[in-house]
This record gives sequence, structure tokens and C-alpha cells, in this order.
Amino acid sequence: MKLGTKLTLFNTISKLVIVVLFVLLLPALIHNINRNYTDNWLRRQQDKVLKQVKLSGIGTYIKDGEGYGSYNALLKEEYVSMDVDSADEDIDTIVNERRLVEGDTIQYRILSHNFKVGKQNYLLEIGKSIDTINETTVPLQSIAFEILLGMVLLTILADQFYSTYILRPLNKIIRTKLIGHKFPLRTPYRKVRTTTSDFEHLDISIHKMIQTIESTFQKEREFISNASHELMTPISILQSKIENMFGSEDITDEVKERLLELQRILNRLKSITKTLLLISQIENEQFLKEDKVNVAELLNEVHDEISIRLQQRNIHCEIDVPADWELHKVNKFLLFNLVFNLVNNAIKYNKEGGSITIIGRVENKLRMIEIADTGIGISSEQLPHIFNRFKKFTRSLQQDSFGLGLPIVKSIADFHHITIEVSSEEGVGSKFKLVFPAEMN
Repeated sequence: MKLGTKLTLFNTISKLVIVVLFVLLLPALIHNINRNYTDNWLRRQQDKVLKQVKLSGIGTYIKDGEGYGSYNALLKEEYVSMDVDSADEDIDTIVNERRLVEGDTIQYRILSHNFKVGKQNYLLEIGKSIDTINETTVPLQSIAFEILLGMVLLTILADQFYSTYILRPLNKIIRTKLIGHKFPLRTPYRKVRTTTSDFEHLDISIHKMIQTIESTFQKEREFISNASHELMTPISILQSKIENMFGSEDITDEVKERLLELQRILNRLKSITKTLLLISQIENEQFLKEDKVNVAELLNEVHDEISIRLQQRNIHCEIDVPADWELHKVNKFLLFNLVFNLVNNAIKYNKEGGSITIIGRVENKLRMIEIADTGIGISSEQLPHIFNRFKKFTRSLQQDSFGLGLPIVKSIADFHHITIEVSSEEGVGSKFKLVFPAEMN
């Protein structure tokens, strides 16, 4: 999962937790808001009544000692009452109490406040129906929930936008500096613009690391190339001297056998040196890709080249590729070597009297060639490492190494952007699938 997706997911989950907590606490919050609002309203009504008493006198409400009462006659939602107070202590409370109004028992939120006019104490009561207060609770809860939900959605979108913006330099570093990076480097270093110091440090560190790797790779390639060139001269000289020694009349048969053994060793050394030189040239892109190749003709050329070995081991080779298949922008010499090495391995590790099948077909609009054999197969432990150079394996008692054939195959395939897929089962055989890029068609 990408870092940006993880951040967005975390922000979304955290906000959902907040929403759940808010929904659970919302009834209590709305209840407190309603109660505080009602209490403030009662206080304002109290101030109005006391102001009216101060301006007009107590006689406006109390006449001949009789108390005053006023309420909403239809719904009985609110009421105001004033009467003579005989209590000595000060009263200033707001509580919920029940009142009997015209035969109906109604629960009110009641403010009780006593005050003095002259030498007489009076008690003022202002009430508001609890049912009226509760009528606003559900609408307030709905409005609050809708507002919260809208804010959460807006913040999620804002988080997504900001995460994408803030991580854009990191994505660019990964895309341009790491994914699909090949050596040698063909483009100069370009600093990724960012205001985040961590990303800036990462960009510089990756560039320095790539420079180090590039330098190491370049030295390795130069060494392989130079060593291969230098080794060819003494090998050729030794081969010439051995061939001259065969012409001498005074050497014994025993010496000739030793000379033949030395010649075989030199031939193997010469083959390895040429292979290393070829790999070095491929990786340094010293070959051009300007040829147009008919696939069927190329496979027939490989078959003709290796037909003697097929006959020696009594191996049947079947080729089924459309006659009109052509590949463009390739190097024919390298492509021949790629197929030759795969077929050669299919013979080398096949069973006596086995078979090799080469089939060409189209999958997902891409051309591909499968080279399958009925050989001894490759173990699942060895399969991931078959393209490693100089990696030693044991496939049978007679064969002890993959040599450099498959590393050459991998180098040529990478040079042409050909994908190689390998499947194998011990005792059954191996299958190499070459998937050609669309631009070769």
C-alpha cells in the first residue's frame, strides 16, 4: 500500500472515530445546550419583569395582596407568577418542577427569585414547559450531525489533496530515481524541487548512492572488457605454440595427450573470455538495433547450426512459428545468440531421446516464443538464480553448471527489452518464454 493511501486511510479512520464519539455524546451536548439556552432566556425574562416593577411599581402585578399569574392559555408553554413571599432567606434557583395548571400536570423549567420592594418580600416565578424545550433537541441533533458529517468529508478531501501535494516530491524521486533505473546513466542529475528537508536529503542521498553504484559498475565493466581483451592475446599465443608442438616429430603419445588436454582447457578459457567480452559489449550498448529479422528463418538457422548435436543425442526439435513473423529494431547477431543459447541448454540438459518444442503465439497483443524441453528440469531453489553470473549449480551427476549461457541470454533480453519467464519442474522439463515488446512488431 502506498504511503499516501496509508495516510489518507489513517486520517479517514481517525475522523470516523471522532464522528462515532460525537454521535454518542451528541444527546448530552444538545441537552446541555438547550438547558443553558432556557436558563438564559429565563434570566432575561426575570430582568424584564424586575425592570417593569422598578418603573411602574409593584402595584402593576400585586393588588390588594392578591398574587399575579399569567400563562399561555392554549398550550400552557410558559407562565409568569408573582406573589408575596413570607420566607426570610434569599431564593434564586432554576429547577425542574411539576405544576398543576387547569387540571393538567405539566413539568416546567422554573426560575424562582425573591426580591424586596419597600419592606415587603415578593417571589417571582417564570416557567417554560420541558416538552417545549425538548422539541428542539431532535432538529438540533440532526443539524449538528449533518454539519459534522460535511466537515469530516471536507477534511478528508483536504487531507487527500494535501497528502498528494506533500508526497509528490517523494513519488517523483521513486519514479525518476529508482523505478526502471538502468546503468550506465544517460541523463544528468536533476534535483527534485521540494520544500520538505527530509525529501531533499533523500534525493541527494539516492543520487550519491547511484553515483557510487554507477562508478562501481563502470569499473567492473571496464575490468571485464580490458581483462577479456588482454587474455585473448596470451591464449592465442599458447594455442599457436601447442599447435606448433604437435608438428614436432620427437614428442611422444603421452605428451600429445597432455597437449590435447591443455588445448581443451585453453579452448574453454577462450570461450569464457569471449563470453565475458560479449556481455561487457552488450551492457555498454556497443551494438546497434537496426535489423529486421524473420523469426522463422532465424529459428531455422539456429536449428541448422545445432542439428549435429540434436542427432547425437537423438532429440527431436519441433518449430511452430508463423512464417510471416518479423521483428524490427533488433540486433540479429545478438538475437541469434539468445535463441542459440536457450536451445543449446535445452539439448545439454535434455534426456536421451527427448524433445524440444519451439512455439510462437500472440497473447495480449504481444508476440511470444516458448522454448520447452523434456529435460531434467530446475529445482525451485535454483530457479531464481539461473541468470546469475558464475553461480554454480548441480543439475545432474554429469552437468555441474549453467556456465555463462543464461547470463548472456538475460543481457541480450534486457538490451532488447524482452521479458523472460521461466517455469520448470524437476524430472519433467523446463520452459522459457520470450515476450517481445510491442515496438518490435
